[in-house]
Amino acid sequence: MDDRTHRAARRIEGRSAAPGIALGPLVCLASVKHDARPCGSAAEEHQALVDALAASKADLGVLAREAGQADAEAILSFQIALLEDDHLAAPAFALIASGEAANQAWSAAIDPEIASYDGADDPYFRARASDLRDLRDRVLRHLAGETDQVVPAGTIVAADDMPPSMFLATDWQDGGLVLRRGSPSSHVAILARSRGVPMVVGVDVDRLENGRDALLDGGAGLLVVDPDTDMRATYCLRRAEQSQVRQAVASFSGPALTATGELVRVMINVTGLAELNDLDPAHVDGIGLMRTEFLFQGREKLPTEEEQYQIYKRMVEWAAGRPVTIRTLDAGGDKPIAGLTQPGDLNPFLGVRGVRLSLRHLDVFREQLRALARAAVAGNLKVMIPMVTVPEELDQCRALLEQAVEDLRREGREAQMPPLGMMVEVPAAALTIEDFKADFFSIGSNDLIQYVAAASRDEPQLADLARPSRAVFGLIGHVVKYADGAGRETSLCGDLAGEPAQVAALLDQGLRTFSVAPGALGPVKAAIARYAGSAA
Repeated sequence: MDDRTHRAARRIEGRSAAPGIALGPLVCLASVKHDARPCGSAAEEHQALVDALAASKADLGVLAREAGQADAEAILSFQIALLEDDHLAAPAFALIASGEAANQAWSAAIDPEIASYDGADDPYFRARASDLRDLRDRVLRHLAGETDQVVPAGTIVAADDMPPSMFLATDWQDGGLVLRRGSPSSHVAILARSRGVPMVVGVDVDRLENGRDALLDGGAGLLVVDPDTDMRATYCLRRAEQSQVRQAVASFSGPALTATGELVRVMINVTGLAELNDLDPAHVDGIGLMRTEFLFQGREKLPTEEEQYQIYKRMVEWAAGRPVTIRTLDAGGDKPIAGLTQPGDLNPFLGVRGVRLSLRHLDVFREQLRALARAAVAGNLKVMIPMVTVPEELDQCRALLEQAVEDLRREGREAQMPPLGMMVEVPAAALTIEDFKADFFSIGSNDLIQYVAAASRDEPQLADLARPSRAVFGLIGHVVKYADGAGRETSLCGDLAGEPAQVAALLDQGLRTFSVAPGALGPVKAAIARYAGSAA
């Protein structure tokens, strides 16, 4: 008999990154060292790298399509955009031309970039270092002819770190994740929370032994190796109770009513048609945010007017008369698009992004507005402009949209002027909301919170600052109060709308339209049903 079966339970504490409970065998992933490969001629090595880059891009494209969720697509699109940037691989090709092997040249070109990202002052760039490592290793695997690591389902995975693409390619059914590196705000942690995968970071994985039974309590930041029978029974019961709660919450599929019977509209945020496949439009009040930037990312050419029109039209038809709010291209910040966004932005979140970018690329913007004006004929379509700061920006967008409608009609095409609204995510706009001639408002809490607090939501050390504060709720209340008085609708489409714990505070500010990720529909409706009015 293996004497390890008699070992006492060992508790290892880390930091919670995603709640939930998992029980299963430990699978310890060792760092992969890519096999050396023989060096061919300069022409052969050049072609080998070209092929590896193309194969890596194809891999990421498949993963992005299969993931079908905004968070995953944003992360993978960043890597795809890097692959499409000729400047990234140029040093590698130069080294190959001087006689270096393709794998060594690629590492030599990318490693300084990774070190630069790791050492950046801006947390946005530091967070992208793991994406670059992921990309580097994927290309190296193709050069070495290696396959991706496969993680068995139902296990608790322990590793130094895990690249986002590997997380997305893994079957996490009944599994969990333990990492030495990373933080609760890392990309993998965000993915784990959105998919209900228990995760703990800050654990010395060198102390873990492959194959041992383990119990992971993601909410408590606790890993127990060799749990005893009583401990396993207790946690199995807790896991079953959590599952029952999730199922009960998911059953809220009808209209959202407060405890006093007041109707609250709950819409969904989507990135494309794939997210609508398994969703009944009767269970939602419409689409509060369709992120069009994901139509533009990971492509060799930008989408044409016709391509955009067909997608917008099908989305409107799916909604069957319910409102569909389509946001114009919100590129920039953490959503680069090759050939459109400008590289080297000193501060991407405060740079040329959203409407600022669109108004600098009028040819691209006009195509999108034409597609939207055509799709508006099919149903209840609304157009929303992101990152508006001053009234003149919105006025210019309205003039361009009106011109698009006029041009289309002159060409003999059907077109309609849809309602034109704006994102309220810049504090300057929120404070002077009465100056904007918008048909409706949609509050973007993600940017609003970090701009109000001057604290990045990607920086773990500033987590206490980058959260909804009294100042943020005050701005939300100010916008809602003005809009109500002016007869205009206000919704909230940022992550704050999908947090059940914040629903009561948002309702207290007068908000009566939420737009959330499809997975948050049940929890948010359940929180609305518990609301009985402001305690004040």
